[in-house]
Amino acid sequence: MFLQAISVWGVIDVILIVVLLYIFGNQLYLWYQGRKVAHFLENKEFRQGMHTAQIIDLRDKDNFDAGHIMGARNVPFAQFKIMKESIRKDMPVYLYDQGKSLSTRIAVKLHKDGYQDLYILKNGFDKWDGRTKKKN
Repeated sequence: MFLQAISVWGVIDVILIVVLLYIFGNQLYLWYQGRKVAHFLENKEFRQGMHTAQIIDLRDKDNFDAGHIMGARNVPFAQFKIMKESIRKDMPVYLYDQGKSLSTRIAVKLHKDGYQDLYILKNGFDKWDGRTKKKN
């Protein structure tokens, strides 16, 4: 009985380790892919180039309405497939979300669809220190 309990917990431990390795590996792969297809910009660099680019906020509508970067357009991650056609290929695309993981995923998808000038706000909206706008 005791040995059966140990072997059951051993199997559970192995499954847990495999799942954690998969998650870690997936995040590492996403990070690597993002570095290949997009440029990560600090706040100052983002501000300098945003006036000639399409600024895309990937957060949900409620977060966007609560505050967003001035001039940004809301294309929520959940609705991205539907709204992707509104993003022009001939202009730089500046992406941001709360952090940077959603932006990295979208940058990889856009690159696969032929978009070339892709930029991601390195620390996301959480660390943005530029002008913002709130919807009333």
